[in-house]
Amino acid sequence: MIRAAAESLLARRRWTSLRLRLLLVFALVALTAAVSASGIAYWLNREAVLTRTQDAALGDFRQEMQNRAAALPADPSQEELQRTAELMAGSSPGYSVLLVREGKDGRKIFGTAGTDSFGLDDVPKSLQQAVDDRQKTTSANSAEYHMYWQRTKPRGNPYLVGGTRIVGGGPTGYMYKSLAQERDDLNALAWSLCIATGLALLGSALLAQAAARTVLKPVQRLGDAARKLGEGELDTRLEVSGTDELADLSHTFNKTAEALEKKVADMSAREESSRRFVADMSHELRTPLTALTAVAEILEEEADTLDPMIAPAVGLVVSETRRLNELVENLMEVTRFDAGTARLVLDDVDVADQVTACIDARAWLDAVELDAERGIVARLDPRRLDVILANLIGNALKHGGSPVRVSVRVSDPAEDAEGVSWLVIEVKDNGPGIPEEVLPHVFDRFYKASASRPRSDGSGLGLSIAVENAHIQGGEITAANGDGGGAVFTLKLPVDLGGGAGG
Repeated sequence: MIRAAAESLLARRRWTSLRLRLLLVFALVALTAAVSASGIAYWLNREAVLTRTQDAALGDFRQEMQNRAAALPADPSQEELQRTAELMAGSSPGYSVLLVREGKDGRKIFGTAGTDSFGLDDVPKSLQQAVDDRQKTTSANSAEYHMYWQRTKPRGNPYLVGGTRIVGGGPTGYMYKSLAQERDDLNALAWSLCIATGLALLGSALLAQAAARTVLKPVQRLGDAARKLGEGELDTRLEVSGTDELADLSHTFNKTAEALEKKVADMSAREESSRRFVADMSHELRTPLTALTAVAEILEEEADTLDPMIAPAVGLVVSETRRLNELVENLMEVTRFDAGTARLVLDDVDVADQVTACIDARAWLDAVELDAERGIVARLDPRRLDVILANLIGNALKHGGSPVRVSVRVSDPAEDAEGVSWLVIEVKDNGPGIPEEVLPHVFDRFYKASASRPRSDGSGLGLSIAVENAHIQGGEITAANGDGGGAVFTLKLPVDLGGGAGG
């Protein structure tokens, strides 16, 4: 009894398996393909019909040329040619005959007979040239002239044209057979095959639809669940029913989703802990840094009165204190971006005035050339624009060399695929440019272009912070090398950020 139950379960699983259902669907597709093969059958049948008709007509014409045209005298009259053509056409299986002979005076005489009006103009020029072409006789070629044929469609009707020439100076003969009957028969066959193919395809489509409803619906549910999982809904699970392969796949999906949810939760917790640690550390460092900064400023003011042996150490303490203060500020800014707490404070800004203020505040007026028209007003966050400009211009002065050229313009909406006007600010330095292997990494955090110089005056976060400030305002920054040398950093921001481009 247990054995019978096991066999029944196995049989039920076999008949309800996804493999069998897919085999049935593919069998229906194969049936459709087999029905479609009727088209191939049509073309094969077409060639067979045409070849049979063609061989019969050409074979009879060749025989008539040997029996009747070859028996004509060396210089036949027009009446003899006409009578011979009528005899050949009368015994032929439905084709017209044209006999051509060039007389002694150079004029061509013709003999024509048959149901179709047939003249030399109806024979293609290429066929006439092939028929008149006299070939050398060799061991492989025993005849000077051969028979040639061609299918034509004068006035839209299919015809078979064949021709040959009698060896030894006899007349040239052409036959002209209509293929209209064969065309009608093939058209009738084509319509029959089309109707049969259409009915077969309709039936197969109905059967395939019924099979797909049972086979593809579980697959669709699995695809929807995987899509939700990819969109971040990690609590997505599939309802498992049945005992087929899809049920096993659903079990596996649920286990994978559960493991992924746990893994992501652990990673999120660690990431949150890491961000909180950096934020807390940066915040805690600000208090002692404030005191250190105050002391450093006092020491810097008294540097001229200090012992010459101590002055270099004091200068080092002052510079490193400022560098540490800048690093802490940058770390806090990066933490705000990572945590998603950075916010915009939008205002209508005169871009030329904003760029001038940024340069003036840092005493860069002598090293920077500004090309900006007055009156360019954009709605953006002025503080974040100042941060971006300070980083880009400062980086150009530090690594590229002066003079640094800053140009400001507004792009034409016609140049953009969405018809948006962009504020474009280009910062070009006068240095050697950026090495090609460094270009993809210039905006990476703490990236050093040279491994032998792991420490520099900057924090290694300036350009990455500039990019984050551009992104939060709906823009972007790109880096490239200018045609005449020097690095070019291009900032693009939407002119009207209030339209929803910002974060």
